[in-house]
Amino acid sequence: MDFNVKKLASDAGVFFSRAMQFTEEKLGQAEKTELDAHFENLLARADFTKNWTEKILRQTEVLLQPNPSARVEEFLYEKLDRKVPSRVTNGELLAQYMTEAANDFGPGTPYGKTLIKVGETQRRLGAAERDFIHSASINFLTPLRNFLEGDWRTISKERRILQNRRLDLDACKARLKKAKAAEAKAALWSDEVEKAEHELRLTQTEFDRQAEVTRLLLEGISSTHVNHLRCLHEFVESQTNYYAQCYQYMLDLQKQLGSSKGEIFSGTFVGNAESTSPPPAATSLPAVAAATLPAVPTIPVVPTIVGVPNTMAESVLNPNEVKPPASGTRKARVLYDYEAADSTELALLADEMITVYSLPGMDPDWLIGERGNQKGKVPVTYLELLS
Repeated sequence: MDFNVKKLASDAGVFFSRAMQFTEEKLGQAEKTELDAHFENLLARADFTKNWTEKILRQTEVLLQPNPSARVEEFLYEKLDRKVPSRVTNGELLAQYMTEAANDFGPGTPYGKTLIKVGETQRRLGAAERDFIHSASINFLTPLRNFLEGDWRTISKERRILQNRRLDLDACKARLKKAKAAEAKAALWSDEVEKAEHELRLTQTEFDRQAEVTRLLLEGISSTHVNHLRCLHEFVESQTNYYAQCYQYMLDLQKQLGSSKGEIFSGTFVGNAESTSPPPAATSLPAVAAATLPAVPTIPVVPTIVGVPNTMAESVLNPNEVKPPASGTRKARVLYDYEAADSTELALLADEMITVYSLPGMDPDWLIGERGNQKGKVPVTYLELLS
């Protein structure tokens, strides 16, 4: 019991001594042992590493999971050391809704077919997003979090110990200085001076030992930077693969939708024998195309009837049998690769230049394209019309 009381009294005395020394330093009434410039640089670099790692970690978490409630839920599961339940991505949920809507509207209708195609692409995008989030969490977020919760806590602990050792050292220096001043006034050797010098030697040894331990930990920040650099490369690689997958999925979907436009908007819906709508008139061309692409002399458009050949319309819209206008054709740059669906269409390669013009009776989403001796229909959405 007496031992515990003495220990508590000793700890209280040390704490009071440190508090006095710290206060006097702040007031400029006491000297402070300064660390060397290299040590100060190590401390500053460690603080920068900790602060920026925290910011990068938090913002990456927001990037991967924008929903704050979901982030809190995942944090709680991690703290409880439990597996985070699988969560449906927004793309997968949208795919589910589109598929269900297609079943209600009729999977055989043009709208239903398109909903199914787009829904399948959204499902693939959602799955790619899930894989990217999983990869980024393991290869990037986990190493950053391990540094903050492991190495940085150790560094912070040793820095606090070093701070206490420095306060003890400076307090001993102050006591020795006061003892020597008292000794000089009394003109005799004081036991207080000898005691203060002994305490100073002990505290100096403890301070030097702690400074070396802290220095080694701070120099290890260089290894931390190397590790984080490797993790950053892996994060970029995962993100690149993710966006490349998304781009390819959307490009495939765009080709599917582009090749089906003629079927959907031809005026007679394939597979729908009840539809008797006439084909779109030539006056329905988009504003830009209508204003800048001259058309050949207007030829009456004969409505299409299911099961009855339309010789006049076919002859007008057959690109191989139509000559371009005498003037006013435009150049266009191809934005994406396009694979011709049949012999009436012209296959395209991204970034190539072709000549385009319109014909009466054509679908407003299509133009006639020419490249050398080749000619065929091309989708407007794949082109950038040049002035």
